Amino acid sequence: MLIRNISDTALLAAVYRARENERPNALFRDPFARRLAGERGQEIAQSLAFSEKNAWSWFTRTYLFDQFITRCLQEGCDAVINLAAGLDARPYRLALPASLKWIEVDLPEITDYKEELLRDEKPSCALERVRLDLADVNGRRALFQRIAKESHMALIISEGLVLYLSSDEVGLLATDLAAHEEFHYWLLDITSPALLKMLRNKMGKAFDEAAAPFKFAPDDGPEFFTKFGWKPVAVRSLWHAAGALKRLPRLMSFFYPLQKSEAFRPNRPWGGACLLERQSQNRER
Repeated sequence: MLIRNISDTALLAAVYRARENERPNALFRDPFARRLAGERGQEIAQSLAFSEKNAWSWFTRTYLFDQFITRCLQEGCDAVINLAAGLDARPYRLALPASLKWIEVDLPEITDYKEELLRDEKPSCALERVRLDLADVNGRRALFQRIAKESHMALIISEGLVLYLSSDEVGLLATDLAAHEEFHYWLLDITSPALLKMLRNKMGKAFDEAAAPFKFAPDDGPEFFTKFGWKPVAVRSLWHAAGALKRLPRLMSFFYPLQKSEAFRPNRPWGGACLLERQSQNRER
């Protein structure tokens, strides 16, 4: 069983970042990805035919997240809290202000693994790693409270996280984050119910056996978060972004010009990167 637990999905993501990095016209540069993915990451990728066929979605998501992060920093964010950080190497590969506080939160095993492989590298900002299971509600609330006291305008990142949570768990996390006025933005990715069904059919068994089943795909898409204190301010379809970037496979690229709208549609296989803003902050402006 190649995928042993949810942390192994970080190896899979690193494989696709490494492949994009090695392209001459790469959308982004991640010189650490190949090292972090290791041989197991490549084996996991090769075992998932559907994932390999849709590799474009992995590095398109990375590209869009990079763009949104840059936007939030330009707007004044002084802290980034990366939930379920996995093998993300942005504090090392992005040009970030030295004064920026970047807090990575994840399980001890994957955090120890990354820390060991990057021990000789220097991040471009102030980096802190927190070993915490985000399912520990009291533990994460204490962490959020501490970070909020140390920040003025923070960006939350949860790349590749909410797919593995139930709607109730996502709602509770959204409520916990919205409790702090210092948390201005939240960057995440979501899928439509139609795409969730496809993922379950094509890859669900491997992830179910690793106790990491696919769960979250709200019928109302990004609007799901409005009832928990967050408003979508920018939403990008991965498929449309990949088409514009000329990263879709040949057959898919043929259909790209025919579909103008990238709006969320629950009955179509849709995946997107979503930037949310804390709603009370909107009212205060």
